[in-house]
Amino acid sequence: MNQASYGDPARFVTRLHVAEDCLDLPYTREIVDRAKLPVTVVGAREVPAIDGDYPANLTAGKHHLLLCRNRGIFFKPCPGTREYRCCDYQVLNIGMNCPMDCVYCILQAYLNNPWLSFFVNVEELFAELDRALAAEPQRFFRIGTGEFTDSLALDSLTRLSPRLVAYMAGQTNAVLELKTKSANIGNLEGLDHRGRTVVAWSLNSPPIMAREEIRTATLDERLQAAARCADWGYSLAFHFDPVILHPGWQEGYRATVDRLFATVPAEAIAWISLGALRYLPPLKQIAAERFPASRFFYQEFIDGLDGKRRYVRPQRVEMYRMLVDALGRKVHPRTCLYFCMENDTIWRDVFGFVPGDHGGLPAMLDRAARWR
Repeated sequence: MNQASYGDPARFVTRLHVAEDCLDLPYTREIVDRAKLPVTVVGAREVPAIDGDYPANLTAGKHHLLLCRNRGIFFKPCPGTREYRCCDYQVLNIGMNCPMDCVYCILQAYLNNPWLSFFVNVEELFAELDRALAAEPQRFFRIGTGEFTDSLALDSLTRLSPRLVAYMAGQTNAVLELKTKSANIGNLEGLDHRGRTVVAWSLNSPPIMAREEIRTATLDERLQAAARCADWGYSLAFHFDPVILHPGWQEGYRATVDRLFATVPAEAIAWISLGALRYLPPLKQIAAERFPASRFFYQEFIDGLDGKRRYVRPQRVEMYRMLVDALGRKVHPRTCLYFCMENDTIWRDVFGFVPGDHGGLPAMLDRAARWR
C-alpha cells in the first residue's frame, strides 16, 4: 500500500489561541506573525473552547494550537518503569500533543485534552537546562523533545529547532535528539550543530505507515530528509516502535530496513531502537471509536508488569529476531541496536546478552552518541 504525502503537518493547524500572560513575549509575537492564522486570546489558566467531549473531539482539537507557559518542569527523566530496561533518557517538554494522528498514539489515553500546546516561555526552558547540566558536569545527558509531542511537526511555525541546536552546540556533556514522523528539516540546514544534535525518525512497515499514521511523512520522505541531515553532518537515529503484527509483516519490515540502508549511510546512524506494540488499556476503546477500521488492537495481548498491554513473549521474540537479523546484516558495527522497555529475558533470547554485560543500556547509548 502506498502512503499519500501530506506535507507539513503544521498546516493542519487553522486557529491559534494565546494565553494572555504570553501576549507580550517576543517569541509569541514572532509565532503569531509567522502563522497568519486567526487568533483568540484566552485567560492565563483558560483553555480553548472546542465542541464535543474528549476523545471524540480530538480530531477537531488538532486544528487548535495554544501558545502558553509551561508552569511545571521542563526537564525530567523519561517515565520508564523498573520492570523493563530503561535507557536513562531525559525529556525536554516543549509542548503537548501533535497535529499528526497515529492510531496507536499513547497520548490519546494520556493527555485527556484535544488541543495542541506549545510552551513559549523558552527563556525559562534554557535556564532550567543550564542549571541541570551545570549541576552534574561529569554526567552525560541524552535529551529528547519527542515524548509528549513530535519534535519537528510544528517547527515551520515555531522555529524552535535552531534555538535548541544552537544551545546544544555549546554544551560538552549532552546531546539532543529531535524525533519526528515529519520531513520538516528546513530549519536545520546550515546550523553549526557541532555534532550535539541527533535527528531521529520513527519508522514502520509500509502498510502500517499508510493506514495507521495519519498526516505523517511517507517512508521515502522521511528517509530522504534523513539523508539530507546526514549531508549536513548530523548524526541520525531510527526507532522501529511500535512493531505491529499485520498480514505480511515480515516482508513489510524487511522492505523498510532495505530502503533505509539504500538511502541513508550506515555510518551516520548513532542508534536504532526496537519496541513491540504496548499500550495503556483505555487506549483500545479510544482508538476503536476514533479509528473503527483499524484491527490490530484485537490481537492477543497480555498485561505487562508496567500495566500496559503487550504481545506475548514468544511473539515478541519472533518479531525482534526477524528485525535484528535484517538490521544486523546492514548496520554499522558502532551503531547501538537496542530494545526500548524490554526485560533481560528478551534481551538474552534475541541478542544473546543483557545490557549489564556491556556496562548497562545508558552506557551503550552514551558510547554511540560520542563516537560520531
